[in-house]
Amino acid sequence: MRIEHVSDTARWVATYRAMETERPDAIFRDPYARRLAGPTGEGIVANMRGAQSAAWAMITRTAVFDEIILREVRAGADVVLNLAAGLDARPWRMELPPTLRWVDVDFPGILDYKSELLAGEKPRCKYESVRIDLRDGAARRALFASVGAPARRVLVVSEGLLIYLTEQEVADLAEDLYAVPSFYAWLIDLASPRLLKWMSRSWGKAAAKGNAPFQFAPATGTAFFKPHGWREREFRGSMEEARRIKREMRGAWIWRFLGRFYSAKRREEFRRFSGFVLLERA
Repeated sequence: MRIEHVSDTARWVATYRAMETERPDAIFRDPYARRLAGPTGEGIVANMRGAQSAAWAMITRTAVFDEIILREVRAGADVVLNLAAGLDARPWRMELPPTLRWVDVDFPGILDYKSELLAGEKPRCKYESVRIDLRDGAARRALFASVGAPARRVLVVSEGLLIYLTEQEVADLAEDLYAVPSFYAWLIDLASPRLLKWMSRSWGKAAAKGNAPFQFAPATGTAFFKPHGWREREFRGSMEEARRIKREMRGAWIWRFLGRFYSAKRREEFRRFSGFVLLERA
C-alpha cells in the first residue's frame, strides 16, 4: 500500500486512531476508525518505513485537538468549521451539544467515502459536509462567507492540513479566514523547519508520489500568521503533551535529559519542534 493521493493521509491517520481505540487504557475511543482506515490505511502504516513508530505523534494530536475543541464549544463556539476534514469522526464520537453546527470541508472523493461508510450512524450535532478544493479561492471565500454570516463564534479547525500547503497558500487561507468577523479562533498543528526536514527524509518521497509533498514549516513559527490577521493564543508542544497523556515516543527520556544542558533559548526551540496552536484574531 502507498499514498496515491493526499486524501490517503486521512486513512493513514485513521489507522492510528484505531490503534489507540483498541488499547485497554485508550485516551479516546473512535469506534469508526478501523472501518474508515480500511486496508489502505492499515497497509500504509504496516509498510511505510517509520510509520509504526510515529503513532504517538498522531495520537497525541488527536487527543489535544479533542480537548481544545470541547473546551471552546463549551465556552460558546456555535460552529466548528473543519477544513480538510478527511475521515475525522468527531461529530459522531464526541459528546457535542445537539445545537452545535459542524461543517466538514474536503475533496468530494474522501467525503463521499466517509458518508458511505458512516451511513446509518447518527451524528451528535448538526452535521453537514461541503465538497470543494480549498485551493479554489473563490469557492473557499464563498463558503466562508456562508458559514460565517449566521454564526456568532466560529472555531476553525485544520488538523493535518497546513504542512501540505505552500507559504503563499497558507497566507491566502489565513487572510480569507480573517475576513469573516465571526471566525474568532483557528486551531492548527505546526511543524518546525527541522521537523519538516526529518519528515521529508523519512516519508517525503512516499508523500510526494501521492501529490502530497511536505511544504509548510515557517522559520518564524506562529509569528508567520501575524501579518495575516492571526496571533498565537495558546501553544502546546507535542513532546510535552505526549508526556502529559503518557504517549511519549520511545527514548523520549534521552531528549529530556540532554535538554538539561541546553540554553533556555535552545530548550524553547526544542519545545517548538512541533506543536498544536490555537490562533486568535490579532
